[in-house]
Amino acid sequence: MGIHVNHWQAAVVTLLVLPVVTADCAATADYQKLDSRLEKLRVRWRVPGMSGAIAQDGVIVWQRGFGHADVAANRLTTVDTVYHLASLTKPFAAMVLLQLVQEGRLDLDSPVSQFRIELKSQGVIRVRHLLTHTSEEIPGETYRYSGTRFGQLDKVLTNVTGRSFAVEISHRILEPLGLTNTCPNPESPESCKEALRDAAEFRRRLAQGYSSETLAPVDYRKHFLTAAGLVSTVGDMVRFSTALDDGALLSSEMRRLAFTPAVTRTGKRLPYGLGWFVQERKGTQLLWHYGWWVGDSTLIIKVPSRKLTFVLLGNSDGLSRKFDLGKDNDVRRSPFARAFLDVYGL
Repeated sequence: MGIHVNHWQAAVVTLLVLPVVTADCAATADYQKLDSRLEKLRVRWRVPGMSGAIAQDGVIVWQRGFGHADVAANRLTTVDTVYHLASLTKPFAAMVLLQLVQEGRLDLDSPVSQFRIELKSQGVIRVRHLLTHTSEEIPGETYRYSGTRFGQLDKVLTNVTGRSFAVEISHRILEPLGLTNTCPNPESPESCKEALRDAAEFRRRLAQGYSSETLAPVDYRKHFLTAAGLVSTVGDMVRFSTALDDGALLSSEMRRLAFTPAVTRTGKRLPYGLGWFVQERKGTQLLWHYGWWVGDSTLIIKVPSRKLTFVLLGNSDGLSRKFDLGKDNDVRRSPFARAFLDVYGL
C-alpha cells in the first residue's frame, strides 16, 4: 500500500548541533541553507527519511534527522536511526584487507585464482583489480564498477585469516573504535553473533525501507558480504572516517595507497582507489562513496586536507540510484553532494 505523500513530506526533525564548532567551520558553513536544500531534495527524490552529519577535526559540527524512519508508526528519524549502508560497506572491507597487506599477510598483486576465485578476463586478475573495479576485460586497464566482483573479496579475506568478514570487521574496526551502532545485516543473525552484536536490537532500531517509485514499504535483502550489508548510524560513520584520518586504522603510507586512484599502463587515471572514489575538485582531493540497495541509499564525502566528512543515509534508493555515481569520478552528479560541497566552496 502506498504512503500518503503529504504525511512523510511534512516532517523534518532538527536536532541539537553539538556545541564545539571550530572557528573556521563556523565562519564558512551556512547550515540553515544546507538544511533547506536537503529537505527539498528529500521530498523531490522521494526519500521518506534520512539522517546526516558533518564532522571537522574530529568534532561533529552539524547533524540532522529529516522525515520518518517508519511512516506507518510515525517514527521520526534521528541521528541515532540505523540504516543499511549498502555499498558504504566497501570502504570498511577495503580497510580490513589493507590491514592484512600492512601486516604482510596479503599481497595486492596475488592472482585471485590463488583464493579459488574464477572470473573471466583477458589476463590475470589480481587482488588489487577487485579492489579498484578494474578486473574486467584487460585487468587494470578498464574501470567498471561491480559490486558482484568486489564481493569476491570475501574469499580472499577468509582464505588469509581463516575467519569470516563479520569476525574480522568486529575485531579490527568495530570493537577498537567503539562503533556500537554498527552491525552486519540484522537479517543475517549468525553474522551479527560473530560480530558480537544483537540482531534483534538492530532490527528494532533500523529504519523501514521504502520504494522511491511507489513509496510502499519493502523488505531488505538478507545477505552480508564485503560488497554490502553493514548497518550503521551517521555518528558511527563519521567516527570511522575520523579514525581513518587520524591513523587509527592504517599507516600514512597505506592511506596514501588507498587514496590514490588506479592508473592504466598508459597513465590514464581511473575513478577508484582501494575502496574509495578519488576526485580532484578546485585543487582539493575528495574521497567519496555512495550506495543503494532495496529500500536504502547512502553517501559519504571526505575532504582529507580539511579533516572534513559528510555522511547522509536514507531509507529509499532515492538518495543515490538515479545519479549514476558509479559511472565516473564526479560526485557532483548527486544534488545531495552538491548541497554539501557548495556550503564549503567545493
